[in-house]
Amino acid sequence: MLEELFPRIHHRHTSLPVLGPALEGFVTFLLERGYPQARLQHYMWSTRIVDERLREQGCHSLAEVTRAGLHDCAPPPGRSQEDINGSAIVHYWERYLEEQGLLVQPTSSGPVKLLLADYERHLSRVRGFAANTITFHLRTVSEFLYRFESDELREGLSRLTAHDIEVFIEHVGRRLSRPTLQHTVAHLRSLLRFLTVRGEVPAGLDTQIDTPRVYRGEKLPRALPWPTVCAFLQSIDRSASLGKRDYAIFQLMANYGLRSSEVVALRLDDIEWRVGRLQVRQRKTSSPLVLPLTDSVGESLADYLRGGRPDADYREVFLRHRAPAGLLKPTAVTEAFQAWSRRSGLPIPFQGAHCLRHSYAVHLLRQGASLKTIGDILGHRSAESTCVYLRLAVEDLREVALNLPSGEAGGVAS
Repeated sequence: MLEELFPRIHHRHTSLPVLGPALEGFVTFLLERGYPQARLQHYMWSTRIVDERLREQGCHSLAEVTRAGLHDCAPPPGRSQEDINGSAIVHYWERYLEEQGLLVQPTSSGPVKLLLADYERHLSRVRGFAANTITFHLRTVSEFLYRFESDELREGLSRLTAHDIEVFIEHVGRRLSRPTLQHTVAHLRSLLRFLTVRGEVPAGLDTQIDTPRVYRGEKLPRALPWPTVCAFLQSIDRSASLGKRDYAIFQLMANYGLRSSEVVALRLDDIEWRVGRLQVRQRKTSSPLVLPLTDSVGESLADYLRGGRPDADYREVFLRHRAPAGLLKPTAVTEAFQAWSRRSGLPIPFQGAHCLRHSYAVHLLRQGASLKTIGDILGHRSAESTCVYLRLAVEDLREVALNLPSGEAGGVAS
């Protein structure tokens, strides 16, 4: 297959020392997901960079490639297209090698898997975490635990020090932003408390780890003026199927304040057309939310389902229109928002579609809705989460400001 697609240069790629032997299957993997030939050629050259970075780590064959090694090949977080492409090729290689059983697990896979299974049950049954939260925790702690050798796991944990943990945090911190690194530290602290109760690590380690300082309220919620939100929706070209899909997505986010994860999880069965009702499963709180199906949202959904949605055997409403074919992910919503923002020419300084959720909250607040109502619609568990939007109601805050006392304004008696 690779020779047919690239007859003149295929040998340059297949001769790569580490990933070359798996390139034929990798190309087939990408073709099955609908990637065009131009994109495949770009990924082939990006693979050469990944192969070089693997060799710099001391990996000289496919049999030595691990998940942690692939992650270390990804560029640090950035917004340039080069950084995005570099992260994408690492992600696709990880998925392919994992599906084919070619991703080498560390020798400690047995003991670590048992420990991770116990920890997963603890997070689910004792702490009551949502499935997505558990996934994020396990992703962090598995990378940490897989650094121990199989026959030294228990002994290594018993000798664990704060310095060992700081070395790991410093290592992963090179590719993580400050808020994300704070979550990573929180995941490790949770694991250490769990292991302390089991008597497997020294007590008090969870209190000795420093964390990046991310102050609550240091940044205002990212909200747009409501006229800008309306202008953004109207700027989306609905003559093509992709525009119909994105318009329906952003209508849901702007009219209900839904999260990207909630939009992509929406299923055809959740739309009750006859009674004019929409059922949303809130991913963050795991609580159901029933909303009225407004005319604007209903029309945008009907337009997409009739003339824009690909013909596929999925019950999810929104699907991918580009390779790889399949279900939509929250990151695709962000990419669509960025693309339509650039095309609109509007003053939109934010990179994520989550600003539509904040804009909707502020819009409700200025329309006179109570904080309790706004919190219920947005799925907040506490009023404290909703009160943050009061800081954006600048005009309302000006009305309650006290006047300066009359008389001498700045004189100080000598």
